[in-house]
Amino acid sequence: MITTDQERDVFVAIADPTRRKLIRLLAASDELALYELTAHFQMGRTAVSKHLAILKEADLVKNRKIGRETRYRLNAAPLQEVKDWLAFYEEFWTESAAKLKNILEE
Repeated sequence: MITTDQERDVFVAIADPTRRKLIRLLAASDELALYELTAHFQMGRTAVSKHLAILKEADLVKNRKIGRETRYRLNAAPLQEVKDWLAFYEEFWTESAAKLKNILEE
């Protein structure tokens, strides 16, 4: 995937455990405010905001302003690329295991 200033590779975005946890939290809710997300981490709002910005650049997170509050929601569509990539390796390992089983049974 080509990255620009506005778009970040989904694999880069999910590489960090904090961002993966943010994705899990957002997947379990319709929408969460920054303060609600920050409560799940031992870091400040600024650090959580930076992680959310990276997820937003990868189009994994959408946000909207309600007054002074920013609310975030998951956009899971870009995760299809990850799923497709993993499916190839799942098929590879399934076939490899089947071949090994056949060799061992001979």
